[in-house]
Amino acid sequence: MMTQCRFLYMSLLTLLLLWCNTTLAQQDPNFTQYMYNTMTINPAYAGSRDVFSAAVLHRSQWLGFDGGPASQTLSAHSPIRDGKMGLGLNIVNDRIGVTQETDINAVYSYAIEVSRYTKLSFGLNAGVNMLNVDFNDLNRLEPADVEFLNNIENKFSPQVGLGALLYNDQYFVGLSVPALLRNDRFSDNSVADATVTDRLHYYLTAGLVFDINPMLKFKPSILVRHVSGAPLLAELSSNFLINDKFTLGAAYRLNSNFSGLFAFQVSDSILMGIAYDRDTSTLTNYNDGSLEFFARFELFKKYKRMYTPRFF
Repeated sequence: MMTQCRFLYMSLLTLLLLWCNTTLAQQDPNFTQYMYNTMTINPAYAGSRDVFSAAVLHRSQWLGFDGGPASQTLSAHSPIRDGKMGLGLNIVNDRIGVTQETDINAVYSYAIEVSRYTKLSFGLNAGVNMLNVDFNDLNRLEPADVEFLNNIENKFSPQVGLGALLYNDQYFVGLSVPALLRNDRFSDNSVADATVTDRLHYYLTAGLVFDINPMLKFKPSILVRHVSGAPLLAELSSNFLINDKFTLGAAYRLNSNFSGLFAFQVSDSILMGIAYDRDTSTLTNYNDGSLEFFARFELFKKYKRMYTPRFF
């Protein structure tokens, strides 16, 4: 009986630690509005907006589902050395069920001009991952079971990542691996194959901006993520920028969900937005969708104001 309970407990913990969206082998959280916190997946984005830029984002996934995932990000970055380099800080907090993970990374980028208007940026992030698992939040059949008495508290693991980004005002192409080290998140020698290890996540992003007329821009973009042991994740999105103020768009994540996106340029310095996802899988029977909110703040130099906001 004890062996069966231990196996059940390890299976549950493995599912929790390996979760991301609907595939078990993916460990990094998904964000529908990744285009507004791109530094989370690609360090080469640091400094690319040519101004100091800071963004906060909150995602509540599977609304109405007890213990559903909730994620927050905070990113800030700025160009230095006349835009040849970028420095940034990126924080991601992710909680699902009894597990909570926090990633804190310093970010550095270096850009070279490949033409008059186009840059190729290389990025590096380095930091730590902190893992907490609180078994006290579980409804345990046997409260005195020793397997549930030892919480995981502030388990630190180092992490580094790399990325590259080719971009100008009309297009961008990025490739990145934000976490290169395969750390063991959790292991139990008493249960076979009970070690949870980081997997490499490869990200490819690309997008084009079409100036339909002076009042309307159209941007189709794609994000592809590959993780060994999991189906390929692909997300297609289309956004319209109206009068440099309103952004309306839709997205589709392959075999997962449809999304609606809206953003509003409150002022030259403040952009705010919201997204709503609706599952297309059987999970739609057990939740009310997912919500994301974000706000981006940018400080302009007096001699370098961004008169026309860049669309990514």
